[in-house]
Amino acid sequence: MSLALLVIDVQMEYFIGALPITHPVGHLETILECMDFASRKNLPTAVVRHHQPDSKSPIFCKNSPEWELHTEVSSRPYDVLIDKSLPGSFTNTTLDAWLKQSAVETVVICGYMTHMCCDTTARQAMHRGYKVKFLSDATGTLSLTNNAGSVTAEELQRATLCAQQMLISEVIASKDWMAQS
Repeated sequence: MSLALLVIDVQMEYFIGALPITHPVGHLETILECMDFASRKNLPTAVVRHHQPDSKSPIFCKNSPEWELHTEVSSRPYDVLIDKSLPGSFTNTTLDAWLKQSAVETVVICGYMTHMCCDTTARQAMHRGYKVKFLSDATGTLSLTNNAGSVTAEELQRATLCAQQMLISEVIASKDWMAQS
C-alpha cells in the first residue's frame, strides 16, 4: 500500500495571525514528527498552502507574513508544494495528478484546520478512491463562535474526528500510524 503524507496549511496565520490553533496540545510538534517520519521512510510528502483569492482578505493574504509556511515545515524535506484557494486540497490544484504519478493509494492527513481544510481534503480523497488516514493528534483546530452558536476547540475536534471515522477515514493517532507504517 503506497502512502503519501499531506501536510495541510501549516502557515503562520495559525501562529501570529487571526486564527490561533489551540487544540490539541503539541499539534505542531506532532506534525513535524510525522514529516520527519515520512522523510526517514521515503514516503512522498505534499505540503499544501492556502491563500484567499481576494487580495483584500484579512487572512491568508498571499505574500503576507501570515501566508508563509511555518519555518519548521518549510525547512523540512517534502516532494511538492500545492497552492490552493479553497478548503479542499484537490480543488483546482495538481494534487490528484501528483498522487497518481506517485502511485499513491492512501493519503495521510495532518495540518490545519481539522474541521475545515483537513476534513474537506479527506472527503475529496475518499470520493476519488483513495484510502484516508486522518491523524487525530496531528490536526488542529480552535474554538468558534458565529451565528450558529459556540463550540470549544475540543468539541469541534472530537465531532470532526467522529464524523471522519464514520465512513471517510481511519482516524488514528500519529504514533499508531508510524508504528504500523
